[in-house]
Amino acid sequence: MSHFNNPFTDILHQHPYRECHRCLMDTSDPKITFDDEGVCNHCRDYDVYMARAGDPSQRQAKLDAMVAHLKRQGKGKPYDCIMGLSGGVDSSYLAWLAVKKLGLRPLVVHVDAGWNSELAVNNIQNIVQRLGLDLHTLVIDWEEIRDLQRAFFLSGIANLDVPQDHAYIASLMQEARKYGIRDILNGGNMQTESILPSAWGYDASDPVSIKGIHARFGTVRLKRYPMQTNWDRLVVNPFIRRMRTHRPLEYIDYNKDAAKELLKSELGWRDYGGKHYESIFTKFFQAHYLPTKFGYDKRLAHLSSLIVSGQMTKQEARAEMQNPLYDPVELEEDRSYWVKKLGLSRKDYDKVMAERPSLYTDFPNSESLYNRIRAVARLVAKAYRKIKPRS
Repeated sequence: MSHFNNPFTDILHQHPYRECHRCLMDTSDPKITFDDEGVCNHCRDYDVYMARAGDPSQRQAKLDAMVAHLKRQGKGKPYDCIMGLSGGVDSSYLAWLAVKKLGLRPLVVHVDAGWNSELAVNNIQNIVQRLGLDLHTLVIDWEEIRDLQRAFFLSGIANLDVPQDHAYIASLMQEARKYGIRDILNGGNMQTESILPSAWGYDASDPVSIKGIHARFGTVRLKRYPMQTNWDRLVVNPFIRRMRTHRPLEYIDYNKDAAKELLKSELGWRDYGGKHYESIFTKFFQAHYLPTKFGYDKRLAHLSSLIVSGQMTKQEARAEMQNPLYDPVELEEDRSYWVKKLGLSRKDYDKVMAERPSLYTDFPNSESLYNRIRAVARLVAKAYRKIKPRS
């Protein structure tokens, strides 16, 4: 049972405790639903998505078409696509796949937000050297990103990674425009990360949310922090610049453990011990802040994604959940480092951790705009499906 000693847990999670019959997801996701067989909506959504993706031959055909498109776009140019590299398993494997299997020439971008572990830096260096890739490292202004991250912590919302994630997205798009690259490779995939409850966070692409929280709790003027406006994200980039994001890992049989072993043997890659633990900020946020303040243990989502894709049994995942999130000594070391680096006092930290959690809806955001756009898109898609058979 996923439950933490948090006085606000009963407020956040108002349903009687229940766990999915198929995966580990439970009512720590306040929006979870179960069908008559006791299977959660996350598992059913995965099944629907994979059915639409097609069988292996259909996915291979999509991959071949994608590669052909990228090579046409890159003909006569130094790069045919661009991708971000964090040093984590997904982006690292994507780099290997793009070069060694697909014959692509990606420009690789790493965004340094000031929290890289030494291991992450070594992994990135090994990858680009062994694959012969050009690496552009973009360093985010430390005073600004720290002020944003501190503001998000003081706000008491769940997803503290938004300032870092948004900087990654915006920086990658800026670099793509700078070099005239339209196609972005993304390591996202449904086989290892299909499950992540929307209630546990909010869209990192929303600039209105970022500005709203920073206006309330920030102290440093944001002059150099890379921000992508809604206009750029929704209109300029997809329709005027015709930029497209591709997810090659969706088209292959992507197995997390097999990917790690390949990276170790071919690229000298070393494991971090947890998803997104290549960032010290993200490690502490996921392994301590979220479960302690909100009762959200992201291991449930990560392991459940592996269960539904057949890479792990439920029994194996449950056994892994028995491992402690943090060694007590390491926790205190990381907490002291985290608090000091954000420029907080321990009193400020303890105060935020003891306060009632906030929701992203407590601050300005673009959710209503996004919902209207999605509603229009669904109507257009429905109309198109009706017209298409007649043509």
